[in-house]
Amino acid sequence: MRFFNEGNWIYLFLSIFLLSWVHVPAVHCQEREKAFVQLTFKAKKIKAEVARTEEEKSQGLMFRDKLGPDEGMLFIYEREDFLSFWMKNTPLPLSIAFLDPRGKIVDIQDMEPFNLRTHTSARPAMYALEMNKGWFKKNGVKVGDVLKMPPSLVK
Repeated sequence: MRFFNEGNWIYLFLSIFLLSWVHVPAVHCQEREKAFVQLTFKAKKIKAEVARTEEEKSQGLMFRDKLGPDEGMLFIYEREDFLSFWMKNTPLPLSIAFLDPRGKIVDIQDMEPFNLRTHTSARPAMYALEMNKGWFKKNGVKVGDVLKMPPSLVK
């Protein structure tokens, strides 16, 4: 019994020919190294993932399905400005605190999952901290309170 008859040879030749024209780029399954910092409001400690680059800020907490009870994401901007966020592709209900350059909260807002409504800070801010929805209220953190950050983050 012969494996390669005339039809099989043609199929093999065409397969090799087509594969030689297809360029498959190398896929790197290397996730970026996440940076975390410890933040403090009053006596409450927070483990926050840091978002500094435009790519990290654009991604934010999208596609995440859980966030620890005292975990969040700290967004860091180069200058104080009105900051805007939305919840596209974000399944978690979140609360966001907008902070001035000294870490003082200037605004807190609740955000609903997958909502495309824009949440803009009431005053210019340099930082934004996203936490599970209701975290700030539950922990007695309000506008005017100051977030203690590592000196390397303070502008």
